[in-house]
Amino acid sequence: MKLILTADVSGLGAPGDIVEVKDGYGRNYLLPRGFAIVATRGAQKQIQVIQRAQDTRRVRDLDHAKELKAKLEGLGGVTLTAKAAAGSNKLFGSITTGDVAAAVKKATGGLVLDKRAIELPGHIKTTGKHSITVRLHPEVTIALPLVVTAGE
Repeated sequence: MKLILTADVSGLGAPGDIVEVKDGYGRNYLLPRGFAIVATRGAQKQIQVIQRAQDTRRVRDLDHAKELKAKLEGLGGVTLTAKAAAGSNKLFGSITTGDVAAAVKKATGGLVLDKRAIELPGHIKTTGKHSITVRLHPEVTIALPLVVTAGE
């Protein structure tokens, strides 16, 4: 199935890219969520409009992403408190990208990160130090230390 992406999809492409995906992935995931449209002749014109808008935003977003990177580097790391078993370092459940985004917001005093921009190194199910990656822009990524502590 040929589709035109309308949003940035991790591992697939950027807005305006024409991609070939399996029918089920396109029909059940990309199209209902508005991440893509079916590639037709009329849609080709929409690609040009999307790409022009993307190019104008790209420079502004790159500068903003660099500012956010500097702010996050100044933070040094993020501390998160989660419920854990007594006398053990195992957590009840696991840390999600939403939990990390909320912790960053709390630590910075209001900086809102998209949870889709945060990449965890697998399932975080223990207390201690972990390293997470935040993709602020296709050209700007930052590795942040995440410290998970036990609490109520």
